[in-house]
Amino acid sequence: MAKLRVGILGCGGMAGGHAQRLAKHEEVELVALADVSEEGLNAFIERNLSDYQPRPAIFTDPAQMYAQANLDAIVIVTPHTLHYEHAVQALEAGCHILMEKPMVTDSGQAHALAKKVEETGKVFVIGYNTPCTPVMAYIRDTIRSGELGNLELVSGWLAQGWMKATTGTWRQNPALSGGGQMYDSGAHIFNSLVWTVEQPIEAVQAFIDNKGTPVDINGTANIRFANGVLATITIGGNCPAWGAKIVYLFENGRIESDGWSAKWIKVWKGNEEVEVELDSSTTSPVNNFVDAILGRDLPRTAPINGINQSELMDAIYESARTGQIAKPVKR
Repeated sequence: MAKLRVGILGCGGMAGGHAQRLAKHEEVELVALADVSEEGLNAFIERNLSDYQPRPAIFTDPAQMYAQANLDAIVIVTPHTLHYEHAVQALEAGCHILMEKPMVTDSGQAHALAKKVEETGKVFVIGYNTPCTPVMAYIRDTIRSGELGNLELVSGWLAQGWMKATTGTWRQNPALSGGGQMYDSGAHIFNSLVWTVEQPIEAVQAFIDNKGTPVDINGTANIRFANGVLATITIGGNCPAWGAKIVYLFENGRIESDGWSAKWIKVWKGNEEVEVELDSSTTSPVNNFVDAILGRDLPRTAPINGINQSELMDAIYESARTGQIAKPVKR
């Protein structure tokens, strides 16, 4: 069987891990890379693909890449506010898409992109790690099954030294990032929340602190879902002690995990901590993407996850701007 011909659009730091995973995949040929400069692309190859043969072609114009490289799929790792434009271009070129998080930075674009994906029938995966883990699958299945009764409350936090680590980069330029730490690393824990709860956002009250920068560094959000589940999330971007945690409170128990990589889990049934047996199907966004294209797995993420998260983020920033409770705009 012919290998999948895959390209990468946007060859910054996050793209390196994707490139290395694709290069090791026996059913993939990494054939093209695109970014704004040939110098940067050649440096990227030296860092991540120095032994890879044949050497991927390089492009500074995505349209030229799509016209010449005959791609089956593309991994998009560009600045956040460019995701919508780049996704539409890739779909029109006939490509399946693995999109780095967040999917887009505007809920209107999220709905439009979901419609475009449906029209084309292409596989569309968002590059979140936790939906690829047995821990988050267990949590979502427990919520769905009602094994611990109704889910009532969720509380989570994430802390990083993000402000200092991203100083001087596009991540602190709102025109490219769409927001700060809440939209960047914070997207992981917000995605864990919306992916497991699987409900539309009903209302949000949020506060943010830019710490003298152009974007949010610290923030809190109180969230009510359509089914009545309440959640509170704290995102810290100026803390040197990196970490994360998310706690789910049910009528008849509690579940804890880290919400960032979902590498551990603790479960209480009633007031007794219990051992749980997890499925061993840990994967990665790249492997899930390839498997979904080849029909071996369902995409672990989909445009609906991007819609829910975009509506949440729009409401968070609207509430922080106005000081009022915000409700997502339904489209």
